Amino acid sequence: MGPDDDGVLELIPRPRRTIGPGVVHLPGWLGLPAQRRLVEAARGWARQGPGARRATLPGGARMSVETVCLGWHWIPYRYSRTRDDQDGSPVQPFPGWLAELGAEAVADAYGDPDARATYRPDVALVNSYRGDARLGMHQDREERASDPVVSLSLGTACVFRIGSPHHRRGPFHDVELCSGDLLVFGGENRLVHHGVPRLLPERDVPRIGTDPGERLNLTLRVSGLEAPSS
Repeated sequence: MGPDDDGVLELIPRPRRTIGPGVVHLPGWLGLPAQRRLVEAARGWARQGPGARRATLPGGARMSVETVCLGWHWIPYRYSRTRDDQDGSPVQPFPGWLAELGAEAVADAYGDPDARATYRPDVALVNSYRGDARLGMHQDREERASDPVVSLSLGTACVFRIGSPHHRRGPFHDVELCSGDLLVFGGENRLVHHGVPRLLPERDVPRIGTDPGERLNLTLRVSGLEAPSS
């Protein structure tokens, strides 16, 4: 097999994997046009209002990952409809086309065509990793709904670490996520501890509009929260 039109050589196709109950990895789920569209959209979201920011944790430390939120603004560890840790402006809306993409992702991961109608994400965290940025082990537990979490990777590859839903300690399962990969976790592992200990800048990256060494990740969630009435 030769390199494709973007100069990326993939010698051995990576099969889909069920890593644990409710945790499914679909390598290369996003084609190049879809990846480019997401990168372009992420750039546009980052230009709106106060843009991306490195969130401050309750103890005062700042995250190394830059984040833009859609639908609901995530502040460790709560949601708001306004960017309270920035300029207080309304959070950017969650686009319908992105919700449809998330529903398609869950349907494909779980082999459940009904998910195309029943999975309705209303939160997206668009994370940008550069240099030595990483994400410590944590749970996505601010949501009031138990629907699965959808993770879409773009650009530079990374090590995605999966642990236990009960504690931060090992054993851990490390998964290499490359550009275009989809990871879904739900069911008994909806609250699994997970993180990104490091990027893998030596891996080949397709030309989709990311900067050298940059990883973009879109995490889609169902908040279970009700928007305030207008």
